[in-house]
This record gives sequence, structure tokens and C-alpha cells, in this order.
Amino acid sequence: MGGVNAIMMILAGVLIASFFIYKFKTPELSDLSRPKFPETSVIYDRTGEKVLYEIHGEENRKFLSHEEIPEVMRIATISAEDKEFYNHFGIDPMSIIRAMKTNIERNGIVQGGSTVTQQLARNVFLTREKTLWRKYIEALIAIKIERNFTKDEILDLYLNEVPYGSNAYGVGSAAETFFGKEAKDLTLSEAVFLASLPKAPTYYSPYGNNTSMLRNRYQETLGNVEKLDLASKDEIESARKNDILSEIVPFSEPIVAPHFVFYVIENLEEQYGREFLEKGGLRVTTTIDMDLQAAAEKSVKEGVARNLSRGASNAALVAIDPKTGEVLAMVGSKDYFDTALDGQVNVTTRERQPGSSFKPIVYATAFERGYQPESLVADVPTDFGPDGGGRDYIPRNYDGKFHGVLPMRKTLAMSLNIPAIKTLRAVGIDNAISMAHRLGITTINDNDRYGLSLAIGGAEVRPIDLTAAFSVFANDGMRNKAHGIREILDKENDRYVFKDTKMEVLDPQVARKINSVLSDNDARSAIFGPRSPLYIPGRKVAAKTGTTQEFRDAWTVGYTPSIAVGVWAGNNNSNPMKSGSDGVFVAAPIWRSFMDQALAYFPSDSFISYDKEAEKKVMALDNSVNLKAGERAKEKKNNEKDKKKNNFFSIRL
Repeated sequence: MGGVNAIMMILAGVLIASFFIYKFKTPELSDLSRPKFPETSVIYDRTGEKVLYEIHGEENRKFLSHEEIPEVMRIATISAEDKEFYNHFGIDPMSIIRAMKTNIERNGIVQGGSTVTQQLARNVFLTREKTLWRKYIEALIAIKIERNFTKDEILDLYLNEVPYGSNAYGVGSAAETFFGKEAKDLTLSEAVFLASLPKAPTYYSPYGNNTSMLRNRYQETLGNVEKLDLASKDEIESARKNDILSEIVPFSEPIVAPHFVFYVIENLEEQYGREFLEKGGLRVTTTIDMDLQAAAEKSVKEGVARNLSRGASNAALVAIDPKTGEVLAMVGSKDYFDTALDGQVNVTTRERQPGSSFKPIVYATAFERGYQPESLVADVPTDFGPDGGGRDYIPRNYDGKFHGVLPMRKTLAMSLNIPAIKTLRAVGIDNAISMAHRLGITTINDNDRYGLSLAIGGAEVRPIDLTAAFSVFANDGMRNKAHGIREILDKENDRYVFKDTKMEVLDPQVARKINSVLSDNDARSAIFGPRSPLYIPGRKVAAKTGTTQEFRDAWTVGYTPSIAVGVWAGNNNSNPMKSGSDGVFVAAPIWRSFMDQALAYFPSDSFISYDKEAEKKVMALDNSVNLKAGERAKEKKNNEKDKKKNNFFSIRL
């Protein structure tokens, strides 16, 4: 008897506590009948007038009256979510027992056994946190809802509240989003499809990767309709045979400059979190210039069309203001909505090998250590010793030739590989990587991983980072962090402005030397010719190209004091382009097309000249790594063979 009495006392205590919590700790249901509307966050261009994108939370919802909700939607929802809806009092004890059994077996909360009323309580008043306490409070609120609303009212509230995915909240918005029609016109199969989504809106999204599981969920829900005898056999059979996914309206949200928009959203999520972004009513003024963005999109699209014959299916472009770090234009691929091309991938923020476009960072390291554009370096056959694979590292130049002793001005402008590698050896790999970090490169972090091939692009960088690094040269050694947000205004009218990150990371004289070399058309003409895409008559523009092994990546990064622009071209899957698809032929024309349009918006400014040293510092050659006379003759013979094959085993222009 003592044990029974103890159990009775515990149960009595639980009931009393539950009554107290129910009475005083659960929310007033007036909040349910008059829900608080979250506010949509809006992303604008730099003028604050052009809307780029609206980030919806529950605001993207159309409330429907009881008469506007079709009966097939009620039937489908009950079948999918709560078969005992009209029989329980807010909670379903048998479902709870089944869920508890499953949770015990799987050693965690994996199933909730929630009724439609409980889901309504959770969506309106609680979070989706999976704890026993939250489930307990949820059950009490559900009971309270059942005591104050009719079943039809509860189902109507649920159908106006529940998320269906793709920013569609409530059946009115869901019908328009997925089928392009009003809810009242939904068929049984369409209603069953929609009712199948709320269990896991992201997982079951028809625009996602789990469409086979969505089909299974659809058939399961339809089977429940049949078991409950809520539709005729003919209707059910017709719905079972229907390929419902073929009726889904293609995903489309009003969005401008999508790669840039999602670049901004990613930064906002890191700062505020997704939920606040969807509900907080932020007014986000970005840095993007719509005229430059249009020019960038046009240049990329036309450039990719030209490059298809070279086996390059994609390109990306980013433009930055060197004086502020503001991203003025961003095109992550030729077409964001081209799924066959993986168009949603933003290549401007992805890691790719830069080829020779990394060389200015190596030379900047040398100039910082006293070397000058006038310093001499020998471009001769050179064995740099065993590489990581145990073979001797004997690089060659793009043109298969050796040019003898030249000033650094020409070896960089002509993009010669051997002098660049000798320069890296002279300054040290660690020092070059330190320079890259100071300039804003974020991806080269494992120093032990890199050898002398770093000088010719043997480490991955992001196009936005490399363009920002070149912006330091353009800005006389001052670095500004690349960013896409100018100002944020919240619904309380509190203003958050991007903080100035300007800092000097490079001696202005070093920056000026790089600018002088990269804008010297005469110095690069021996390789590129006097009228290459890098030369813009009437404007002083610095530029560097790059191409990686097997023509997998083609680059051009160039700038004036007012704008820095980086272009990548190639294939998202890293498939090689056709032989001869160098950066000067594949990426530079896109860069030039954009610059021709963009420079009209900026003054015709020039770079500041550097102070020339009275005495030139000449790079000392390490004869121990130069090929001996006999080896040199053999190397020349092999060089001629390779030249005929058009295969120089080098990082190219």
C-alpha cells in the first residue's frame, strides 16, 4: 500500500504542478488569434533604392479564411500529420507512447508524436528545440488551444501558419509558390503533395536533392487518405499515377545579382543568425553598383560564349574599389540559374590555382627586401633540385625560350617562370606567404605544403582575395578588407555602418614599383605583343595574367587607382580547356570588355612614380643550380622536342 500511496502522491503533485503551469505559465491565446507579423529584411544596391532581394520569414504568407481553404487540403493534412485530429483533446497519448518507444530505442529524441494542435503551439509560441521540457510545455499549450478553439478553427490556424519550405508559410503562399495557383483551386494530388512537406520542408523540398524521398512521402500520405476513406478510389488512383513533381513551378524568386546577394547574406548570417535575418526587418544597403554589375554580367556572358570553342564553359568576375574595399560588381558564373553548369557556385569565393597571376606577390616581397625593378636576374636553364616527387625541378618558360640576363621589370612583365622561381628562392617561401597574408590572401596557411612552385601559382587562392590583394598595390600600400555591405538599418532605426579597416600593409614605394612594372606595356610586349587586351589606349592600367597546368584555370587581374578587377575563366569541375587557352586569350578579353565599360565611370588617374635607387641591387645567381654545359645542350635538344609538341610543362601566361 505504501508504494501505491507514493505513486498516487507523485501523480497528484504532477497534476497540481501541471495545472499551475497551465494556468499561469502558458501564453495568452490572444497572441494566437492576433499573431505578430515578422518583418522582411530587404537588400538594396549602393543607392538604397534598387531592391536586390527580400529575405522572407513568415511575412511571405497569405492568410486565408475558412472558405478559401479547400476541403482536399484539410483531408490531406490530417492524413499526413494527425489521423486522430478530430478525436483527441490536443495530444494523442498513443502517438506519444509510440514516439517514446522509438526515442528509447534510438537513445535520443528523434520522434515527437506531435498532433496538429501541438505543431501549431510550437510554431506560434515555442522553438523547435528537442527537449522533454519543451514537449511538456507544448502539450499544455495544445490542450489550452483545444479548450478555446473549435477543431475547424485550429486546422485553419495551422494551415495559415505551417512552413512548407522555400519561404512559403501557410497554404495560400505554398499553393502559389509550388503550383502557381490559388489554394482554392488545388487538386487532391496537389494538396497531398503540399501536406507532405511540413514534416521536413528543407529535406523534402522539390528543389532539393531528395526528390525520390519526397515521392515516397507523397505516396505514403496518399495511402493514409485511402486508409481513412477520405477520397474516392478513382480520385486516389488518379493521384497515385500522377507525376506530381512535373507540375511544380520552377524555383524563381525576384533576385538581382544573385551571387553577390548570397555573398552578402552569408556575411549577415554570420553576424545576426538566419532567424533574425528573416524576421528582423533589416534594411541592408550594399556596395554593388548596378551599372557596373550590368557591365560585368554582359562581359562574362559574351566572353563565355566566345570561349566555348576553347573548352571553357564558365567565367567569373569581381570588381573592388581599392580606396574602400567595396565590392562594386560580382558575377560568380555566367548564369546563376544554370543547374547543368553548377551556376549557383560562386567561383569568386572558391579556391583555384592562380598561375602566374601570383607572381606580383613574390616580386613585391623582393622589392620590400631591397631588390629593384632594375635588378638583374638570369633567365637560363636551371635545375632547382628534387621536387616533392623526387624528380629534379627544371621549369621552363611559356615560349620555350631562355632570355638571358634581364631586369626584374621585364622578367615580371614578360611573366618568365625561371626568374620568378629564383626570386622566390632568394626571398624565402615563408616571407612570400607572409606577404600574401598581409595583402589579404586567406587560403595559403600550411607553409610546409608549398615549394618553389608557389612562385608560379602552385597554391590555391580565391579570386576575390587575389583581386583585393592587387587593390593594395592600387591603393599605394593601404589595405581595405573586401566587403559587400555599406550600412544596415534595423526596424528600430538603429544604424550599423561598415567600419573602416584601412591599414598600411606595404611600403608605398613597393606598391609603386609593382604598379610601374604591371602597367609597362613596352616591357611585356616581347611576350604579349604591343596591342594585347591588357593595353588600353589613353589609360594607365596595371594587369597580370595567369594560366595553370593543363589549362585548367585562366586569369587576368588588373587595376587602376580607382578600380581593381579579377577575372577567372575555365570549367567549374576543373576539366582542362583546350591547349593554348592561356589567360591572355581566355580571361583577358572578358577583363578588357568590362574595363572598357567601367573606366568611363572613373577619372583618368595615373599611378605615382616610385623613387629609383641610386645603385641597383643585382640578384646573385646560385651557380650550383644552373645546368652544366653538357646538360644545357641536352636540355636545348629536349626543349626543341617539347616545343614541337607544344607542351612546355610550365605555368603559362
